[in-house]
Amino acid sequence: MNKRYLSKNYKGLGSAGNKAKTDIEAILKEIGYRNVGLKQSSHDNKIIGFLVTLLGVLKTPFSLRKGDILVLQYPLKKYYELVCNIAHMKGCKVVTIIHDLGSFRRGRLTIEQEIERLNHSDYIIAHNEAMAQWLQQHKTTAQIGCLQIFDYLSKDKAQFKETAPTPYSVVYAGALSSKKNAFLYELGNYMHSYRFNLYGGGFDASSAKNEELFTYKGFIPSDELITSACGHFGLVWDGDSTSTCSGTYGEYLQYNNPHKTSLYIRCLLPVIIWKKAALAPFIKENNIGICIDSLENLDEVLSSVSQEEYETMKKNIVTISDRLSTGYYLTHAVDEAYQYFKK
Repeated sequence: MNKRYLSKNYKGLGSAGNKAKTDIEAILKEIGYRNVGLKQSSHDNKIIGFLVTLLGVLKTPFSLRKGDILVLQYPLKKYYELVCNIAHMKGCKVVTIIHDLGSFRRGRLTIEQEIERLNHSDYIIAHNEAMAQWLQQHKTTAQIGCLQIFDYLSKDKAQFKETAPTPYSVVYAGALSSKKNAFLYELGNYMHSYRFNLYGGGFDASSAKNEELFTYKGFIPSDELITSACGHFGLVWDGDSTSTCSGTYGEYLQYNNPHKTSLYIRCLLPVIIWKKAALAPFIKENNIGICIDSLENLDEVLSSVSQEEYETMKKNIVTISDRLSTGYYLTHAVDEAYQYFKK
């Protein structure tokens, strides 16, 4: 069985979504998968980008052979079902790595439409067990495996600092506008013994409660952030509320793997995450952070973290960070798929 994947044009390589996809292509190439499309490109022009991806799709039937395994990254917009059908016509098996479920966050598809699309695949790599169970409950016919967490490639390495002076400071990276994350603007009501360092765009300090407790660092490219992030913990939280992760983005945390979690780990920052998030079991089992119900008691939770507990988390996170930097989790997930077809 030959191992294949399909590359495409990625507009805006600096975005977190495309970083995850291009990392996956790099890892697949490293472990022996060959591209059946055109060479990966990053044209910002929509028309050129569209044509490059289309030509890569049209090249696919000439590059596949019977018995091949083809890895696709989902969503692939209008081409996904077409490429699956081409692969099956050529006698190949399709492995789909899910990045985003459109029926959840954007609502562009109904659940039924999304499952119908995904059922064109023979094997699906879901983010985690929660997403795998959701797919099974909605009658996905493909075999399902789990990624666990997204790898994060970068030649840059964070400097290991075992100890941290208290009070601790917390890093939050991502979209900082009130439209995306209204919770940030209420957080000052509950902050007393810790501070927040914010990385990203769109923060309106004048609208935040107790704005002096926030230090706005602006947007910093991820590689640079790995070596320069200032703080002791990284926060994974989304939505409108400080008491729970709510709204479209917040509720999606129960099923998806936010890429920023992997970024924090590469920064060697223990993770603070919502207790009901799909990644919370991973954080707990590896002892690389704290799972919380509400941000409203974060002050109390952080105050109770001893120096010894923090140092243990830091040592554990080095191991996970090294794995993310080498493509450990994707390699394991696609190997499980390969072994499934070999049987």
